[in-house]
Order: sequence, then C-alpha cells, then structure tokens
Amino acid sequence: MMNMDYGLSIWGEENFCIDGDTVNINHGNSPSILEISKNIREMGYRGPLLLRFPHLVKKQIETLFSEFERAREEFGYSGRFHAVFPLKVNQYPNFVHSVIEVSEGYDYGLEAGSKAELIIAMALTPMGAPITVNGFKDREMISLAFIAAKSGHNIVVTIEGINELETIIELNREFNEGCENPVAPGIGMRIRLHSSGIGIWAKSGGYSSKFGLTSTELLEAYEMLKRENLMHRLSMIHFHIGSQMGEIAPLKKALREAGNIYAELKRRGAEGLGAINIGGGLAVEYSQHRPNDNRNYSIKEFANDVVYLMQEISRSKGVDEPDIFTESGRYVAASHSVLVAPVLELFSQEYSEKSLRLKESNPPLVKELYELYSSMKRVNAREYLHDALDHMESLLTLFDLGYIDLEDRSNTEILVNLIVKRAIELLDSEDTGELKRLQNRIQEKYLVNFSIFQSLPDLWGLGQNFPVMPISMLSRKASRSASIWDITCDSDGEIAFDPQSPLLLHDIDVEREEYFLAFFLTGAYQEVLGMRHNLFTHPTEAVILFDEKGDYYIGEITEARNLMDILEDLDYDTGAIDKILKRNIEDSTLIDDAQKQELLGKLYLYLSENSYLKTVETVGEER
Repeated sequence: MMNMDYGLSIWGEENFCIDGDTVNINHGNSPSILEISKNIREMGYRGPLLLRFPHLVKKQIETLFSEFERAREEFGYSGRFHAVFPLKVNQYPNFVHSVIEVSEGYDYGLEAGSKAELIIAMALTPMGAPITVNGFKDREMISLAFIAAKSGHNIVVTIEGINELETIIELNREFNEGCENPVAPGIGMRIRLHSSGIGIWAKSGGYSSKFGLTSTELLEAYEMLKRENLMHRLSMIHFHIGSQMGEIAPLKKALREAGNIYAELKRRGAEGLGAINIGGGLAVEYSQHRPNDNRNYSIKEFANDVVYLMQEISRSKGVDEPDIFTESGRYVAASHSVLVAPVLELFSQEYSEKSLRLKESNPPLVKELYELYSSMKRVNAREYLHDALDHMESLLTLFDLGYIDLEDRSNTEILVNLIVKRAIELLDSEDTGELKRLQNRIQEKYLVNFSIFQSLPDLWGLGQNFPVMPISMLSRKASRSASIWDITCDSDGEIAFDPQSPLLLHDIDVEREEYFLAFFLTGAYQEVLGMRHNLFTHPTEAVILFDEKGDYYIGEITEARNLMDILEDLDYDTGAIDKILKRNIEDSTLIDDAQKQELLGKLYLYLSENSYLKTVETVGEER
C-alpha cells in the first residue's frame, strides 16, 4: 500500500512537505497548494490550474552547477562546465523567462532544435551565454545562426550530416565575403555512437539513431574543415544518449566512446575543439512506490563520472581536458509545475446505504446480506466477505432466471459493495492478494476537471506515471481505491487503478466539500506535447513567487484560451460563426424579443469562457 505521504519521500526531492491536512511548498513560509489554488479561484479562474514555481527551476540549475564545480575542484579538472536548456522541453514564455531570470550569473544558455526555437534563443539568451543549435537544419536556419553570431551571441551549430556542413561552408563565404574580421558560429559535430541507451528513448544512441555522423562521415567532415581553413571553428563534440536515462552504466559507456573520439580529433589537429556536449541524460524520479524507482544514480554521481572519465581519457591521450556541456532539460523543468484540478464527481456513490430500496419483504439472501453488513466486525470480516460474494453469485443467477426483480438486484449490488468496502477497511493490515483484487473490484472512479491528452500526454502515449495526490485532507485516512477519469470523450482519458501500485483517495461528498488533486512533475514536455483533444487547451497558469520575507505572491496569470480563440487557432472563421449564432437567435420564432436579448447576453458570456467545466455546484458556489 502507498504510504499516506503518496510517495513524497521518493519523488519530492524536499520540494514539498505535508503539514497537517495539506501539502505545502517547502520554501519560504511554506504556503499550502490549497491556499494558493483557492486564492486564484477567488479571482474568478475556474477549471484546472497550472502552478509554476520558478524557485524550483533555480534550485535545479544551482544544484547542477554546484555539483559539477565541486567535482571539478575535487578532481582538479581544468575544463569548465556549461549548460543550456533545450527549448523543446518547454517553450512556454512564463517558464522560459523564469529560466533566464533565475539563472543569472551562471551563463546558462538555451538550445534550439527549430527555427522558431532559435528565434527565442536569439532574443532571450544573455550575450555571452551559450546557444547550441541541434536537429536537422536548412539554409535559412543556419543563416539565422550566422546572424546570431554577428549579433554577438556565443553560438554553436551542431551538424547532423555532411550536407549541413556544406551549407555552413557556403554561408560562411556569403556572410563573410570581404570582411576583415569574419564572424561565424562555432561548429559542433554530433557523433553517432555505437553505445545505445535503455528504455523508451534508447534509440537516441546506437548506430540506428537518425541523428549524427558515423566514423566515416566524421573523418570526411574533418577533412572538409581542414580543406576550407575552418578547422578553428570546430569547437564541440555532441552526443545524445536518450532522455530519462534511468541507469548510469550506459551513460558511462557513451562517455568513454565520445571522450576517445574527442581525443582522436584533438591529436589530428583540431586545435579549436574544446568541448563535449552531453545531450539527454539526467533522469527524474517519477515513481510513487518502491521498488519501482526510475533512477539508480544521484546528480553527484553523474557529475563525478563525467568529470573523472573525461579527465582519464584526456590525460591518457595527452590532450587538453574539454569543457563539459549538458542539455539536461527534464531535470531542470519537470519539478517546477504542478497541475491542480477539482474532482467533479465520484461515480460509485450510488453504492451507499441511502441508495438501498429494501422492501417490507425481501428475498432471503438479500436479508442475509443486510445482516452480514450490519453485524460485520474484524473478527468475522473475512468469513462474511466470502459469504457475501457467494450470495451475490446466487442472487444474480436468480435475477437471470426471473425469480427476483431489479430492486432486489440493485440491493444486492449495493450491499455486496458495502461489505467488500468494510472488509477492506477492517482488514487493511493484511496486504493479501485477495484484498488487492477486491480493491480493484470496488475502485472508485473520480471524475476530474482536466484533460489527460492536454496536460499529461506522456501518460496516454508512453505509459509514463506522474505522482498524484490530494492537496488537502491528508490527516484523514484515504481508503478508496481510485481510478481517475478526465472530462474528455475518450475512454483512454483514464488513470486506471493498479493493485500493485494503488492510488488511495478519500471518500468524499463533492456536493458538500471541495476536493482537489495535484499532478506533480509536469513541467517537462507535457505542456508542449499537449494536444487539443475535444478542443481542451492549455489550462490557466499562474507563476508563484516569494518575497524576501518568505511570503508568496501571485505573479503572471495566463488564462486558458476562450472558445472563440480556440476555433480561430484551427482556422475557423470566428466572425462568421458569431454572426450565424446571433442570427439564429434573432430569427427564432420560439422566443420573444426580451428572451432574445437575454440569450444574446448569455451567448456572449459563454463564448468568452474556456472549454473546461465550470458550473458544477459545490459548497454554495460555482466550481
């Protein structure tokens, strides 16, 4: 069973803590996520909320740099450490601006994998901080890199194939013809490693990778640079071993391979070559349960291995120790955002005692079920449980034969469900296979106001788990075996109950009390990969900041897009749609003029709202 910290001690990295009833931010004066969410909702924002915490981005960047600086000092390593954030992980403005702000003083840069990302990098990267350009590139994209270099940026273009190097050579002539002091971006070469990774993204490495140069192409590129007198522009070797690298061994193997390639090129005369760029790598711990840990190493071990291996290879080959670059995007971004979504409904609440329709005269087995339920105690719980399950089979058979009616069947289902539920509560210390199977049988389905396809696409597409927990009621026992349903019209929009890694939530009445679930570690890839299934868009997001006293305040709030904006993004003629809707109301013969004006006002209001659900009544207010 999951401890009632919901695995916080496994995945939390001391970023969050439980204080009595609530989960709190372990920073400043430790405000609760519940308090923050309610304050935003009181401003009129409904539906799911995405909370950003820039201080967690700063913490990850500081940890990354401090561990590598510690390792450099410990080993006496002469090369420097640099890092860039890969924009593909999260391009949202509130996040990217936060990255730039909190990394001031570290020369932390950005990595671009497309023209649009390169424009972001050119506009936001501080002068002097590194920009790396990866992925497949055309003439225009490489031209942008030349413009960046001539603007003063420290930029390296990593070539993925010989054709890209040919384009760089051509553009160098074009951009620097007649220049006394030619300026061009640095050149990096992505190598296609023999070493491969493990897991979902293992194909980023190995000979079957779609990226990088083979040994033959590497030599060809070297000769081209030498022939064109551009060897001094070759500054970086780049490799990628896969995102979310859970084990350290494949990384160490890749480092040895890349380090030897670097040394070989240096010994051949690549005097300008001075850096190795480690793409991918650092994993994030998503698991809420042991022993299902996603990562078998620490950031300290990662830094030590990189520095030690690069030093060992460089010294053995008699070359300078290279600068070390990392592009650890998931590690930097994942923890900084939390999705908070309200529970709208519990689908199995019809299985309650108040739903019974007992008659003056009931079938004997139904009467016995009621007696079992009424008199169940711990000492007889297992026996009564087995009796109830046996009676249910008999009663359902009687229904199929026409001997009992629908009310009797309903009473049977309710009573057996209640008996199973009570048995699990009474026998919760007995973690048996039978009880796990029964939990699955009586699991509660929580309808939550969000879209898995929009906010947790990796859960749907890759089976990636994300930590889930309620943000309140944590001092109360959570006893309901929970599966989570989103509000999309798709049966895949579900986080299914797993008896081996159960999610237990509270038995609540949503008509009387609010209940919110938080989904953690959503800051990497989920936002940028989120799809518009059912036209649900990126949720309302809020940046949460802390002042010098440790008090939090709400910074930038970006509301989810309204219905007409969504349709406009899909190239609908929203002006025409608006006219049609209004004309249909105005031309209606079913209502009078006063009603028409009222409907037009309501239509305007509804078109100004986002597509998440809003009008569920709870605790006297709109949800």
